Amino acid sequence: MTAGYARLFAAVTDINPYSQQHKLYRQSVRDLCRRFDSHYWQQVDAQSAYPEEFVAALTAAGCLAALIPEQYGGSGLGLTEASVILEEINRSGANSGACHAQMYIMGTLLRHGSDAQKQRYLPKIAAGELRLQSFAVTEPTTGTDTTKTKTFAAKKGDRYVVNGQKVFISRIQHSDLMLLLARTTPLPEVKKKTEGLSVFLLDLRDAEKTGQQSKMTVRPIRNMVNHETNEVFFENFEIPAENLIGEEGKGFRYILDGMNAERILIAAECIGDGYWFIDRARNYAKERVVFDRPIGQNQGVQFPIARAYANIRAADLMRYEAARLFDAGESCAAEANMAKLLAADASWEAANVCLQTHGGYGFAAEYDVERKFRETRLYQVAPISTNLILSYLGEHVLGLPRSF
Repeated sequence: MTAGYARLFAAVTDINPYSQQHKLYRQSVRDLCRRFDSHYWQQVDAQSAYPEEFVAALTAAGCLAALIPEQYGGSGLGLTEASVILEEINRSGANSGACHAQMYIMGTLLRHGSDAQKQRYLPKIAAGELRLQSFAVTEPTTGTDTTKTKTFAAKKGDRYVVNGQKVFISRIQHSDLMLLLARTTPLPEVKKKTEGLSVFLLDLRDAEKTGQQSKMTVRPIRNMVNHETNEVFFENFEIPAENLIGEEGKGFRYILDGMNAERILIAAECIGDGYWFIDRARNYAKERVVFDRPIGQNQGVQFPIARAYANIRAADLMRYEAARLFDAGESCAAEANMAKLLAADASWEAANVCLQTHGGYGFAAEYDVERKFRETRLYQVAPISTNLILSYLGEHVLGLPRSF
């Protein structure tokens, strides 16, 4: 981390999002993002490339080490500050999906990793020598039903031998480390279906091997946004036993621990997208003249933008409430889920309003609207679909009968 950013981050302790300190903090993130303009992101998108220079700049500034404690070389900030980083990245027109997972994956290692594991990996992650940006949970036949994970890790001496398949594994080709969730006890042999799952930290630098005895194969998946994701196949793949995170069989709880943070941070990204769409729509509506008047003078154009803005502001407040509870160590599952739901819906509404305001020009790549439109649509289904959040709220908050 540069000295300037270190001083700035250390100074930001007030969780009031409208404080002067937060304004200065936001401005510094915006200044960094300004170096990567629309032309940069259009080129990256057109080439389906990974934004290496952008991720390197964020890493050098210490942004991706925000949640790592100072004793390991990070900033030791709270989730509130981390959410501001991701919000400002997306609000600048960039896409933090290229590197955001390092923020919320970190919690599994921080809370459940051994002292040796944290000493070995965290300082290097904070310094940018290692990237932890990939995690493998989802499988093609189980989806969100994680307890039915089929990938199996069998203990053999001082190693685990893994066989199975994972899907939608993002950033694996641009990450040095990856978290893997696998069964270590067959489902029929556990008392509770959430038991018998374990988490491993894989070193990817020499993981993709072609030998008959141990093999990991990565196959890219083409998709509608420039979000590098893959299928991963494990065939007798060996992992040192020392790479087990926490206790064997407790991995499902470890993964759940990070989901509240993930939802809050993704909500912040959606809010950043939403503000970007609102700014683009209102500026275009003021400048675009048809029938001798700016189109923004027409209530049919003005009202949808105003409503989208109101919804973004409301989602923003829920994000801060969820982050406040998380940082205070209080229960925040309902708030984290609602923040993600409201923010994803609000950003998608703002995206549609922005595209409609631009008319045909919204489909032109040079305006960036169509790119951001595609990017923000992802969060209706990832990292958890809005329907599953509604199911959670219905059952666990409102006390309605379980729907699945």
